[in-house]
Amino acid sequence: MGQEKVRARRETVGRHALIRGDAVNVMRRMETSSVDIVVTSPPYNIGVAYRTYKDSLAEQDYIGWMRGVCTQIARVLKPDGSFFLNIAGSSSQPWLPFELITRLRDLFVLQNHIVWIKSVSIDEKTYGHFKPVNSSRFVNHNHEHVFHLTHEGDIRVQRLAAGVPFTDKTNINRRRHAVDRRCRGNTWFIPYETVRHRREKFLHPGTFPVALPAACMTLHGYHEESVILDPFMGTGTSLVAAQELGVKGIGIDIDTRYVAVARRRLRSVLDGGIDEEQESQADEGP
Repeated sequence: MGQEKVRARRETVGRHALIRGDAVNVMRRMETSSVDIVVTSPPYNIGVAYRTYKDSLAEQDYIGWMRGVCTQIARVLKPDGSFFLNIAGSSSQPWLPFELITRLRDLFVLQNHIVWIKSVSIDEKTYGHFKPVNSSRFVNHNHEHVFHLTHEGDIRVQRLAAGVPFTDKTNINRRRHAVDRRCRGNTWFIPYETVRHRREKFLHPGTFPVALPAACMTLHGYHEESVILDPFMGTGTSLVAAQELGVKGIGIDIDTRYVAVARRRLRSVLDGGIDEEQESQADEGP
C-alpha cells in the first residue's frame, strides 16, 4: 500500500548508496541492526502532488502502510540507534501524526518530541517562511513534528553538540559548562530559504532544509563509520547532510527523477561545489 512495487536499482556516489525502489521491499533485503541513524520525512497523506505516489489514502490504510515501513526500520536500526521521523498533519487531518505515533508504541519508545518551527512571529516581526492557508477557520501551519524514536528510550544524546551558544555568557560558568553551548530544547527554529518557483525545490513538493537532518544526526551523535538511512530520500537532502558531516548515507526513493536529482546534488558537493538548493514550501515570509 502506498508505493507501487518496482525493481530496485542501486548506485554509489562517493560513500553513499542511492537506491531507486520501494522502501519496504528494499529494507527487507538490508541486514538486521545495520543502521545507526534513520532520518526521514515520509509522505504526510495530505494530498501532496507527488509524481509516483498517491498521497491521499484512507487514514487507516496510510497508518497501516507506515507501520509496515516502521517495522522494517525497527529491524535495521541498531540497538543504540535513533529514528527521527519528520511528519505533519493538516487543518483537515490534525490527528494523523498522533494517530500514527500511537500505533508505533510496540515498536519504539518516543524518547523526544521535537517541534520544528519553520516560521515564528516575535512582536511585530516574522522570521522564516510558511505556506499560507486560505481559510476563514484555520491559522497557518508554521511547525512540523520530529519524533525521536529509539528501541528502549535510553540513548544518551549529544545535547550540547546539537545546542546553541548562551546569550548570557555568565551562564557558562554558573551552569558549569566547559564550552559555550547549551541544550536548544525541543523547539528548533530551522527556517527554509526563500524561493519563488518550484524549480528551486527541484520540482519536489515536500522538501526540508539540510540543517534539519544535520541537527538530528548531531543530536544522536555520529562518527566516521556511522551509517545514515533515509527510506524516503526525495531529492537527497539527508544524504547531503550526511556528506557534510562525513558519514555514510543510504537513500531510497521510488521516483527515478528524484533519485537523479539526489545523485546530481551529491556529486556537486563531492566535487567541491555548493549545494545550490534554495528549498522552501513557503509562499509568504517576513
